[in-house]
Amino acid sequence: MAKIAVVAYVYGLVQGVGFRYSTQHQAVKLGLNGYARNCDDGSVEVVTNGEQDAVETLLSWLKQGGPRSARVDKVLIEPHGKTDYERFSIRY
Repeated sequence: MAKIAVVAYVYGLVQGVGFRYSTQHQAVKLGLNGYARNCDDGSVEVVTNGEQDAVETLLSWLKQGGPRSARVDKVLIEPHGKTDYERFSIRY
């Protein structure tokens, strides 16, 4: 199976509601690497790489709204060139 890397920008009520931690939990469960971090504009940036099916599963979870405490209005996804992350972390 092919490995891919993407960056997703998640907009809505996604800061201060445990979004990054829930995303990390989902990513680790799926065997993905990368990171999640809050952006100055109120969005969350999620960079992830791994098996294509697992990445697509995480993206689907993000689009469906993530954790119950969040409200996702939109998710913008772009290819990402870096694929050498060793784990999934939360960046500050």
